[in-house]
Amino acid sequence: MKPARFDYVRAETLAEAHAVLASEGGDAIVIAGGQSLVPLLSMRMARPGVLVDIMHVADLGGIVIKDDAIRVGATVRQAQLLAWPELAAHQPLLALALPFIGHAQTRARGTVCGSAALADPSAEIPLALVALGGEIELSAAAGKRQLAAKEFFNGLMSTSRNDDELIEAVHFPRTRPGDGYAFIEFARRHGDFAIVACAAMADAQGVRLAVGGVADFPTARDFGPLDGAALDEAIEDFAFDLEARDDLHANAAYRRELVRQLGRKTIDEARRCRV
Repeated sequence: MKPARFDYVRAETLAEAHAVLASEGGDAIVIAGGQSLVPLLSMRMARPGVLVDIMHVADLGGIVIKDDAIRVGATVRQAQLLAWPELAAHQPLLALALPFIGHAQTRARGTVCGSAALADPSAEIPLALVALGGEIELSAAAGKRQLAAKEFFNGLMSTSRNDDELIEAVHFPRTRPGDGYAFIEFARRHGDFAIVACAAMADAQGVRLAVGGVADFPTARDFGPLDGAALDEAIEDFAFDLEARDDLHANAAYRRELVRQLGRKTIDEARRCRV
């Protein structure tokens, strides 16, 4: 199929992008890398009146350390973040998760913030944001605001972004001494969306497990210092609380079993990686 007709705006400044979003509201869609949006347009699952291209807005690029977080601008491609020499030192979980995103060809075009905007429940970047307690930086003509990832992702491919806002950046907290991380993903083939993906973070207070691919959005739970049978029981409770869904790839019972098995394995690995 071909996309439905739409107007195209190549924004040269952030103010120009904001102006279009303010005037067009929900009839406008922002495009950056387009690796997910273009197929949706072609299948007419997305039918915007206006497409706002932000890839030429200079203010939206860059990977910088800001306070205790890594700030990744809206036009930073996934391959660019993966190739950043300081990635593993500042946030090991991202270094573990990013290679699972699609393939080299899609990572070369797709953006980090674009994945957050799409909010696919099986995607790795939303999962990492939730696992780490990251934040989404939103901006509009009226001003800026930041939302915690757990508040931003609120449904199946649904977010708390207002129609006049765009994602200006995402913030991933930096690792701290003594933290350990692990990431495990199960998919039919490498590069496919995950059937279940688990990300764990361990520190002196305990461990957090985040799960993607099961419910309508990635979800995290803190387990404190639990171990042994008590931890297994807590992970099982978490698996049943996730409201797993059936689809053509796996049923809910299979996904819950994967959470139980992979969740424990991911937690154990994160604890082993503490330094």
